[in-house]
Parts: sequence; structure tokens; C-alpha cells
Amino acid sequence: MGQNDLMGTAEDFADQFLRVTKQYLPHVARLCLISTFLEDGIRMWFQWSEQRDYIDTTWNCGYLLASSFVFLNLLEQLTGCVLVLSRNFVQ
Repeated sequence: MGQNDLMGTAEDFADQFLRVTKQYLPHVARLCLISTFLEDGIRMWFQWSEQRDYIDTTWNCGYLLASSFVFLNLLEQLTGCVLVLSRNFVQ
């Protein structure tokens, strides 16, 4: 009988926990979904010159084109993250 009581208590606790956190779970799931893109966009912002120099030396495309590419990549990643978190264009 002790094991049944323990299982019943655990089920009651899980049910209560889900009732309280149910409204927050979709937001946490979206944040987990975009965490890599958000981190990469923030890293690009703080390591701007390193990113630009890497693209410039790898592609031999010049300072302006490398800066444009890094900026465009940064903008697209952060815009996508904002749209997912704000639930725009998300099914």
C-alpha cells in the first residue's frame, strides 16, 4: 500500500506542477528552440571585428563586403529570434 500512496502523491504533485507552469512552457520551449541562434547573434555583435576579419581573409572579398555579410547575418538571426519569440509567422 505504501508504493500506491507514493505514486498517488507523485501524480498529484505532477498534476499541480503542470497546472501552475502550463502557461510558461510554450515560452520556455521557444527560448530553447532559438537559443543557438540568439547566442550566435549576440556573439557576432560582441566579436564584430573578428567575424569581419575572418570572412575577409577566408573569402578575400574586401572589408566592405565582409562587413555587409556579417551585418546581414546578424540582422537575420536576431530578427528570426524576435519573430519566433513574439509568435509572428509561427504555426
